[in-house]
Amino acid sequence: MKKLKITLIKSPIDRSERQKLTVEALGLGKTNSCKEHQATPQILGMIEKVKHLLKVEEI
Repeated sequence: MKKLKITLIKSPIDRSERQKLTVEALGLGKTNSCKEHQATPQILGMIEKVKHLLKVEEI
């Protein structure tokens, strides 16, 4: 399975509570924080919901 490197490039401040919780569930706290995840359908769905805040790279 593919691995993804996810970086938070925009702050979730002034976003809906649901988007804030999605960013937190991905393991991202501060701006420019990175996390590696497997490309599962659940993770891809979470990325799709907050893609305007993230940068996603395939490893």
